Amino acid sequence: MRSFHKQLKQNLVLCVFSGVLFAFNPAMAASDREMQEQALKALELTKNPHAGHENTLEKTQAFRGVFYGYLPCDDCEGIKATLSFKQNNNYLLVTQPAKASTREFYEKGKYTWNDESHILVLTSHKDSTVRQYHIESEEALIQFNADGTPIKGDQESYTLRRGDTIKSRQVHIH
Repeated sequence: MRSFHKQLKQNLVLCVFSGVLFAFNPAMAASDREMQEQALKALELTKNPHAGHENTLEKTQAFRGVFYGYLPCDDCEGIKATLSFKQNNNYLLVTQPAKASTREFYEKGKYTWNDESHILVLTSHKDSTVRQYHIESEEALIQFNADGTPIKGDQESYTLRRGDTIKSRQVHIH
């Protein structure tokens, strides 16, 4: 009987030890995963020594900058347009018809964009007018109709280019 109790006690200890070992196994797996992630980060640092301290732009800063263009006009030679993106998703659009002694028109508002559709939406503070642009690249925006469809005609005519990517432009003086 004594050997039976001893055998039972050994089996019980073995079961408890196995249970404890099994219970801590997921924690070890997570630790292994963390170690793999750290190893990948270290490998990235050896490939790009500045990767550890590069400043990544926040989404709200992605469209900061000034875009310029000369847009078509039905009753004039064209419209000079300057679109500036500011902090907190604010924008300033300055337009001026290419006529003798015409004044500039200013529009301020908020902007949002959709990463999937590459559509940038400007909403005016004054009258809630909506303007839409297709994000061609970080350097170019193409004006769309208010409903988000492309304007018929040459798309290049409706393109605004980022100021630091074009060689010459007519600047609006404010």
